[in-house]
Amino acid sequence: MTNRRSQVTRREAAGMLGLAALGGGLTSRQAAAQAVAPARQVGAALGREGDEIVVGGQFFHSTTPVVTWMDPGGYDAYRVERRFAPIAEASWKKSEGKDLNSPNRFGMRTRALPAAIVERVRGGGWDLDTLRQVVDQFVIHYDVCGTSKTCFKVLHDNRGLSVHFLLDLDGTIYQTLDVKEAAWHATIANNRSVGIEIANMGAYSVRGPGGEDDPSVLAKWYRKGADGRTEITIPGGLANSGERHPPPVLRPARDEPIVGEVQGRALRQYDLTPEQYAALIKLTATLCAVFPKITCDYPRDAAGKLVTKKLADDVLKDYHGILGHYHVQTNKTDPGPAFQWDAVIDGARALLGR
Repeated sequence: MTNRRSQVTRREAAGMLGLAALGGGLTSRQAAAQAVAPARQVGAALGREGDEIVVGGQFFHSTTPVVTWMDPGGYDAYRVERRFAPIAEASWKKSEGKDLNSPNRFGMRTRALPAAIVERVRGGGWDLDTLRQVVDQFVIHYDVCGTSKTCFKVLHDNRGLSVHFLLDLDGTIYQTLDVKEAAWHATIANNRSVGIEIANMGAYSVRGPGGEDDPSVLAKWYRKGADGRTEITIPGGLANSGERHPPPVLRPARDEPIVGEVQGRALRQYDLTPEQYAALIKLTATLCAVFPKITCDYPRDAAGKLVTKKLADDVLKDYHGILGHYHVQTNKTDPGPAFQWDAVIDGARALLGR
């Protein structure tokens, strides 16, 4: 049976527009929107499409799968207990002292904010305009854990740290905190940045005259398949890895490891997966659209080439855009020499129409 209350004829809509004009309560545009909108019902659920990120309590589409901390199977950095400890041993009371110094794994953004605004946002939440004045960097990490499940365990349960987003091998993005929070992921950049940990086993120093390095880590995670192409082999098996939608075979975007220089060191690393690049491009574009101060570019030298070492303090202070963890700290090398900066930036710019 058709619900008559949810239908509005053209004549009724016109009448509503006329009443709005006479009464002065609604603009013609507002009245038109109400005239054609379906009637709201008490207790009706608001639909989501599964691609939303959360910024200051608002949802923004990213057009790529996102699992938030509120969703089944998500990772919740707001919880004070350890996520993967036995439930009877997971509480903060029983976790304190196990390399954890605070029940919280994140802080509040206070950078360049007057005291009155700090007082407002600490108790009543952020408005988007204020948040946009603070957030101007997107810091990219590799996790050296291999999967997002393990990464969250290491950050939350073992180290008392956090990051806004995790990017798994299959391209699934997990959001663990609202972007309004200052996640603890990149020391002096925490207050102004958004962070993402990408599932990847990292980069290792090239050693010896033959270019040999310690094969123990990479050999456990990468092997040649019957077709001669490189496959990712997760120790412990795919079933326990936490991957939600893996392809038949997980592969790096390039079969051979990439050797390049970061922080003046020659490093060897396998690339991200194609699924990770596809998701990261969309998330990067989304963040640049939501936060106008995040310039869709990476740190460049005078010749326009990628800077492959920590930025000077004065340069970092004034920088707003996409950057690696190694641009923030001298003791970091992520996201490593295999990371395809141009593919990410060019892809994000294309989505933004720039």
